[in-house]
Amino acid sequence: MTQFAAPEFSGPWMAGIDEPLARDVATVLKSMGGSCHQAQVVQCVAALKRQRGETVAQDLAQRIIEVFEKYRDLFFRPFGEGSMRWALKPELA
Repeated sequence: MTQFAAPEFSGPWMAGIDEPLARDVATVLKSMGGSCHQAQVVQCVAALKRQRGETVAQDLAQRIIEVFEKYRDLFFRPFGEGSMRWALKPELA
């Protein structure tokens, strides 16, 4: 099991993220230096949820991919489409 203790990030960039899962994804990416492999993001978000006593849905990985796609104003693929690495936009990292 992955242990992950992400600090709480705040600021104007987080104020625009209302969806809790998107906030978790942004927090993980921020704590990892701004970019991370998709599988690692899923593992870390699952660990965050477990630490908070939340259940981890079977479709978490798919939901995280949907968050990445929905919030393209916050997240992008630094190595181009087809890559499994995601990053926060540079102005947010």
